[in-house]
Amino acid sequence: MNDAQTPAPTSVGGWILTYILMCIPLVNIVMLIVWAASASTEPSKSNWADATLIFMLISVVLSFFIGGAMIAAIASLA
Repeated sequence: MNDAQTPAPTSVGGWILTYILMCIPLVNIVMLIVWAASASTEPSKSNWADATLIFMLISVVLSFFIGGAMIAAIASLA
């Protein structure tokens, strides 16, 4: 890749805005999907959004399994 095709890196202010957006419920998921799917997003931010979405999905699945196990344990005591 030559310099004309290399995207400019995200600035510190850009990352601060990104983290502020990640603190807003539902907006964070929508923005992650937009950043992951958009071709105009900087590659490093797109990869970060992909990894964050995968981590969120794994967390939700594990939460359901752990919650189900806890409910089953409590139900067995009754």
